[in-house]
Amino acid sequence: MRPFARLFAFLLCLLAIPAAAQNVPVDMPGRATPPLTTDKENLWLLDLSDGGRVTIWLRPDVAPKMVERVKALTRQGFYNGLAFHRVIDGFMAQGGDPKGDGTGGSTLPNVDAEFNYLPHVRGAVSAARADAVNSANSQFFIVFQPRLSLDKKYTVFGRVIDGMQYVDAIERGEPPTDPTKIVRAAIAADNPPPYTPVAAPAPVTLGAPVTLPGVGPAGTAAPKRAPAKPAPKPTPKAARTPK
Repeated sequence: MRPFARLFAFLLCLLAIPAAAQNVPVDMPGRATPPLTTDKENLWLLDLSDGGRVTIWLRPDVAPKMVERVKALTRQGFYNGLAFHRVIDGFMAQGGDPKGDGTGGSTLPNVDAEFNYLPHVRGAVSAARADAVNSANSQFFIVFQPRLSLDKKYTVFGRVIDGMQYVDAIERGEPPTDPTKIVRAAIAADNPPPYTPVAAPAPVTLGAPVTLPGVGPAGTAAPKRAPAKPAPKPTPKAARTPK
């Protein structure tokens, strides 16, 4: 009976654990402990032009170099105004290229691959790269639907934990006709202001009515004017001999 009593006591202890503690990452052997989802230093905020803010949980425990790169570029304002230039329905949305065609990057050196155990599931944020393995730089993509064939071939460095509906609303195309843009990117620890929707363009103000030649207001004949005197012709400048 003693083993059964010990097991029963152990189960009671588990039931007594507060529910909030279930969100604490478990330190698994051989793996670094991930940050909490409430750690503002590892929350990447993307304010999109399609109407909302996306919160991405960064994972320096598995991709410290790529996370460090994203934080550095974000704090430089690098991502502000950049478009999602390659968006494939049912696959992913790619952005972070100042050239807007997939060939650009930052002036910083490329980042080495940090392939890890995180899967390319819905909401995963991964580093885009060229054919060379160690060619990630500033570009990234957010996965719409699971694409597990990319696992351990691209570096997953985060995941969307809030605002996925705004990711789903990103304009499709390669490139899109009217691309969705990152209005502002920020790290939550820097206390950025709340998301503000993009202001609509100011209405056009009509000026004074335009009078067409020979027509006055309300279709009446316009008064005749004396013909203007021709402007004097400018004196030609001397040609210069190339030095």
